[in-house]
Amino acid sequence: MTDCLFCKMVSGEIKPDVVFEDEKVLAFKDINPQAPMHVLVVPKLHIANLNALREAALGGHMLKIAACIAEEQGYAESGYRAVFNCNDDGGQTVHHLHLHVIGGRRMTWPPG
Repeated sequence: MTDCLFCKMVSGEIKPDVVFEDEKVLAFKDINPQAPMHVLVVPKLHIANLNALREAALGGHMLKIAACIAEEQGYAESGYRAVFNCNDDGGQTVHHLHLHVIGGRRMTWPPG
């Protein structure tokens, strides 16, 4: 997708503040953080949203990377949130699948 913000980050056209990268995903700091730790984990393959995810292993990999990031950042024990937003009513603003990893403050429920 030539106009997808996250695809441009994956391709290197836009340089995000990278936290982690492997052959399947790119993880970077959110430009509008909602907590001291706010990282996005995105697949390198363009997938519009959670409804379009066909490979369960990729979703599991994204969650595992989220847990590793929380551990590395020092938030695994105190707690963090991992969230997929799906479509407009779900709060998805960039239509490329991404997992928010948020920590460093007390989360409230229900969310937004």
